[in-house]
Amino acid sequence: MSTLAPARRTRPVSPAVTALRAGCGRGAIELRQSFTNGAELVSHLLWPVLMLTALFFLRDAEFGSSGLLLGTLALPSMLGMNAAMGMVTMSQALTAEREDGTLLRAKATPGGMRGYLTGKVISVAGGLIADLTILLVPGMFLIDGLAADDAGSWLTLLWILVLGMVATLPIGAILGSLFPSARSQGLIQLPVIGMISISGVFYPLTALPDWLQIVAQCSPIYWLGLGMRSALLPDAAAQVEIADSWRHLETAAVLGAWAVLGLALAPVVLRRMARRESGSEVAERRERALQRVG
Repeated sequence: MSTLAPARRTRPVSPAVTALRAGCGRGAIELRQSFTNGAELVSHLLWPVLMLTALFFLRDAEFGSSGLLLGTLALPSMLGMNAAMGMVTMSQALTAEREDGTLLRAKATPGGMRGYLTGKVISVAGGLIADLTILLVPGMFLIDGLAADDAGSWLTLLWILVLGMVATLPIGAILGSLFPSARSQGLIQLPVIGMISISGVFYPLTALPDWLQIVAQCSPIYWLGLGMRSALLPDAAAQVEIADSWRHLETAAVLGAWAVLGLALAPVVLRRMARRESGSEVAERRERALQRVG
């Protein structure tokens, strides 16, 4: 007498896991499309090329009597600045897709907002890593005096980059949910550009007035640049930094604080923004956009 084997029970997949899987797939598709679309490909190449051009003219200039080349100091700082600009990219994407109804469609799907944000983080972070690679690899051949010849330097670069993106991308999501249209993005870009100009990217922070040094150290942009410099420059270069030190503990603490703040606030702000979204509001924003074009 034969007996039938009991059917194997399959463990149900949680909605959160399903949303994360969908988000990962969405992010991979968006990232791949950004390198096959002509306009987006140009945007990936434009800033690195412009910065490499600036580095070419700075490569032989010395910073004061330190014996350090200004181009050598500037390359890691540019990497930190580009990483921090991910918050602007995230903000622009959320604002544009809120305006065209993409966020409304995500809201209408179970787990759609979680999947949407997961995909957006993957696509923005992946694009940032590609942009940084396009800048760093030629820059290492163009600039002398870098100290990126051991595993410790690359490990430092990795944890600074990861922590920096975790600290800045949620801020971009918050800003993108606060502004209703793509035209308002100038309100975000101007303060960010202002912070970049005083963050020690193109000139050491110690050359600025004391009060500007305090303001700059409140921003994650400065700490990203400092962390990148600590990874890629020799120890002697720390003499032009505040306290003649790379301040790794302070870097981790400040970036970590920004990360905790952003990760705590972003879900709350985004949920409130999603609750306010409706088809009539999307149609109204689209009508206003068409009137501006017309």
